[in-house]
Amino acid sequence: MLAWFRALMPKEDRFFGLFERHAATLVDGAIALRALLDGTQDVPAACAAIAAHEDKADAITRDALLAVRRTFITPFDRGDIQALVGSLDDAIDQMLKTAKAVQLFEVTAFEPAMREMGAVIQEAAQVTAEAMPKLRALGENATALNALTERVIELEGRADDLHNAGRKALFKASGRDPMAFLVGSELYDHLEKVMDRFEDVANQISSIVVEHV
Repeated sequence: MLAWFRALMPKEDRFFGLFERHAATLVDGAIALRALLDGTQDVPAACAAIAAHEDKADAITRDALLAVRRTFITPFDRGDIQALVGSLDDAIDQMLKTAKAVQLFEVTAFEPAMREMGAVIQEAAQVTAEAMPKLRALGENATALNALTERVIELEGRADDLHNAGRKALFKASGRDPMAFLVGSELYDHLEKVMDRFEDVANQISSIVVEHV
């Protein structure tokens, strides 16, 4: 009966716009993070850009959570909306934590595997942004959404491989400089956590598809 009633009532569609705007901040943040790792932008400027994108994401998150409380009929379960926007926010929060670690340790040059992880993170952000508009029509886009979430999972696995290989190479290269290994390991761990957060987003999208298709 509740499902029938919800089907008849008009739904508040602004959530989809909020998801899409939030995903766009992830793309912008990932581009800035990659520029930081690749050295195409200096550290202070790149870190400032990541922080600015994270601020925008926080504002969108607040708007989404406020809309959940004020909207009678939501496109899908309120808990799913909160979990999805929360996972999106966690991803860019982790990018900012990575940037802060770079500033803390005053790192200005990055290992090849770190730069590769930056490219993987940017692709994951772009795939996530591609998925968001498809939530507007879950039934029509279920197959495409499943393919996109699978791609994010594959990218997370690639990031894990780069993390492990990078730390091993770093250990061998550090020699008698344990601090270099500790700092490098910390940065690798932050980058891996960024991809873990994208995997969380993908899992949340998959959950929504399963529940509503």
